[in-house]
Amino acid sequence: MAATLFDAGTGPGRPGAPLAVRLRPRTLDDIVGQRHLLGEGSPLRRLLEGDEGAAVSVILWGPPGTGKTTLASMVSSSTGRRFVELSAVTAGVKDVREVIDTARAELGMQGRGTVLFVDEVHRFSKTQQDALLPAVENGWVTLIAATTENPSFSVVSPLLSRSLVLTLEPLEDEDLSRLVDRALADPRGLMGEVTLSGEAREHLLRVAGGDARRLLTALEAAAGVVLSTRGRGAQIEVADVEAAIQTAAVRYDRDGDQHYDVISAFIKSVRGSDVDASLHYLARMMEAGEDPRFIARRLMILASEDIGMADPTALQTAVAAAQAVAMLGMPEGRLTLAHATIHLALSPKSNAVIAAIDAAQSDVRGGRIGTVPAHLRDAHYPGARDLGHGRGYSYPHDAPEGVVAQQYAPDPVLGRRYYRPTGHGAEARWSEVHERLRRAVSGLSGAPDALGSDPSGGVGTAPGDIEGMSGGDDARR
Repeated sequence: MAATLFDAGTGPGRPGAPLAVRLRPRTLDDIVGQRHLLGEGSPLRRLLEGDEGAAVSVILWGPPGTGKTTLASMVSSSTGRRFVELSAVTAGVKDVREVIDTARAELGMQGRGTVLFVDEVHRFSKTQQDALLPAVENGWVTLIAATTENPSFSVVSPLLSRSLVLTLEPLEDEDLSRLVDRALADPRGLMGEVTLSGEAREHLLRVAGGDARRLLTALEAAAGVVLSTRGRGAQIEVADVEAAIQTAAVRYDRDGDQHYDVISAFIKSVRGSDVDASLHYLARMMEAGEDPRFIARRLMILASEDIGMADPTALQTAVAAAQAVAMLGMPEGRLTLAHATIHLALSPKSNAVIAAIDAAQSDVRGGRIGTVPAHLRDAHYPGARDLGHGRGYSYPHDAPEGVVAQQYAPDPVLGRRYYRPTGHGAEARWSEVHERLRRAVSGLSGAPDALGSDPSGGVGTAPGDIEGMSGGDDARR
């Protein structure tokens, strides 16, 4: 059922309302975070300032606790419009049509507009979303829809094309800390009845993970513990926060050695194929509030550096996990990170990719460059043929096997071998393919390895040597 924000017993000022509701911003100056959306002249700012010319329907996309409901209610209060909220979890098509009919009547008889806030709009079916179209198209309501999922995939195209999509970001620690200070002192909040230790503040920020609602809920619970056990004026300590929310304070400095030590242990555990140790360090980072995008980036690097062609699907999984984390946010993103971690830890390992590119770059830096062979040069511009460009080039598709014997590398590195596939996993098959193609291109037939020195050191190169060349294990990169 629909409810208006100002119904008795539902407003932000009601007695007993949660701290997050009581502290909901009333003015633009009260809003923390989302600075990228609130600049002077921005569509959202104009909407919040009551500019009738900016009365467009909006889809707010972002993780929980980033201010979607707050922004919707502020649009209503700043314009004097009626505010109606529908939850896509409980509302049906009948509820949507009732709200639209009432809004249309209010607009026609009293000239009063309606702000319709639909929370979790991605849970609406196509039919339910389609029911909103006439109201949005005709301006009977100003729709503000909130979603934690990418609207490109979860909102029907007609509704998407009629709305402005705004992406909200998780709140930074600086923003969350401002909220803590406000909650401790504000008459609508804790009114100075408790104080907060620095260590407890850090733990609250980690637990929040960019979610203002989670932060204020945890703070309120911890304050309740202190007030009930030690009375007014007492200080909230880490132990109080732990007792209130049953989450241990993970000793982890995101800007210090712990950060680098744990991510290094995580990478080494995945590389070493220890699934359980890998999951332990993953859980440790997530519980401490580590940026999930950082973890996802490290997994993408590892997929090529330590697995490569031994399991070509590992990189696909890592990239998919990174994209899913960006779309889902936390805590749901933990599932995709765990999925990728398990996949990569179980995959056969090969450092042949990093050894290959390191060796090739070493040659280039050492001056082994040479000119591009004439038959490979661009022959499409006037006069190129006169210079001999493209002359003698053999088109591989004209050959029955799709491979022809001809020189591709410049003279200084002719015969150099960079990619040395291992016999691990899928790379064993690619090793056979690589050897067959190498011999076909070189015009060899069953000859022993006659293609020159091995600049990479082969697959037996020690991981420390490879990492020394590329910085592969430098957790600070």
